[in-house]
Amino acid sequence: MQVPAPFEYERATSVEHAIALRERLGEEARFVAGGHSLLPMMKLRLANPEYLIDINDLSELFYISEDANEVRIGAMTRHRDLLDSELLAQHFPIFRDAEKVIADPVVRNRGTLGGSLCQADPSEDLSAVCAALDAACVIKSTSGERVVSMADFHVGPYETAVGDAEMLTEIRIPLRPNSGSAYEKVERRAGDWAIVSSGAAVWMDGDVIANGRVGLAAVGPNTTSIETVSAALSGAAPSEELYQTVGDIAAANCSPQTDQRGTAAYKRHLAMELTRRSLRRAVARATGQEA
Repeated sequence: MQVPAPFEYERATSVEHAIALRERLGEEARFVAGGHSLLPMMKLRLANPEYLIDINDLSELFYISEDANEVRIGAMTRHRDLLDSELLAQHFPIFRDAEKVIADPVVRNRGTLGGSLCQADPSEDLSAVCAALDAACVIKSTSGERVVSMADFHVGPYETAVGDAEMLTEIRIPLRPNSGSAYEKVERRAGDWAIVSSGAAVWMDGDVIANGRVGLAAVGPNTTSIETVSAALSGAAPSEELYQTVGDIAAANCSPQTDQRGTAAYKRHLAMELTRRSLRRAVARATGQEA
């Protein structure tokens, strides 16, 4: 039977209380919300925090709201709320695409957006979604808050820009006109980690793509967006030739590893094909042509 090492536990009553606890307890403390990533790692002794700070009572971090030019999502927002949100479905349908293939209802009822991003698993779905949408992360400490792009948030496998005395509190996604987004994933069984996944988002200017981004998961040490993909999409007219070109770029700029889920060559092929599919669907949504 696998059990975690002994640890101390305290339940935070506010964001300020949680951050103060983290600052006082230091690097040996971890926040826990849904716990679906952290607790299994603790049972395997891959993570051995001396203190757990329970943040499930922080209701001020449960929200999805629209501001003048962005959508703001509290870090404690559950997967089920992301799936059910009509606001996200209207502006960013990629969230609903992804949430439909994340784990199962039990996990979605407890797991949070902030927990998913902070786990920084290279195969994590919502990291690819947020990378495609050019999201920004709000990190708070006792001295104030700072805003970090998704490109800078994940600094390595299972490692983020959140410091020992800081907390991820909010994710901000810019609103742009004439946008579309989509998510494609291949997995061994329903709800499993991705073998490879691709999220795409485009913003149209008439008949051409003003800007576009692709986020890939499970094809390297980090969930990543590819700048050469964005460069290829900028100012381009949608076409099957463009989708094929961008898929080739994505495949050439990822670094999958052979493991029990498949060979590196197979994953590179999936990166190519899923990028083409997600981009095609994103454009169809942006132009109102999705069936």
